[in-house]
Amino acid sequence: MDYLEKTNTQFEQALAECRALFEKKLHDYKASWRILRPTALTDQLFIKAKRIRSLEIKKESKVGEGIRPEFIALINYGIVGLIQLSEGFADTVDMPNEQAMRLYDQFANEALELMKKKNHDYDEAWRSMRVSSYTDLILTKIERIKEIEDLEERGEQLKVSEGIGSNYMDIINYAVFGVIKLSE
Repeated sequence: MDYLEKTNTQFEQALAECRALFEKKLHDYKASWRILRPTALTDQLFIKAKRIRSLEIKKESKVGEGIRPEFIALINYGIVGLIQLSEGFADTVDMPNEQAMRLYDQFANEALELMKKKNHDYDEAWRSMRVSSYTDLILTKIERIKEIEDLEERGEQLKVSEGIGSNYMDIINYAVFGVIKLSE
């Protein structure tokens, strides 16, 4: 198996783990995340990424959960973000579990396909990066999302940004790389 195939397989395995957890939570809570407005979702991503950074710096968790579960949460919330961008937010839980899973699979597959293209062009550069760099890049993407949301709230147009969706995709991909690295 060449290095690109290995990455594809590891990426798919990480996404499968995230999907299994998402499906279990969907069973327990239904699509309760449908009520999250964009800014609340951004803040949820922010607290997960800040916790990772805090654990990386302090080297200790008082809650008992480590960094890897937070990367998994970032992946799942990133996919929720893409669903919310596509469907809009709701005032009630208005999405059946089957539809939520179809959308989850659609956006997880889009993230996988994007990673394959970028990994081809960047030639596995992510493998030489530190996990803490993924964290910082994710936090940067979240700050960019916040700025885009603020611009949109003021009615201003983006000048060069690819938008919130591309930032969600990058967050998902960096978080998957974190899951893979922490699994090796």
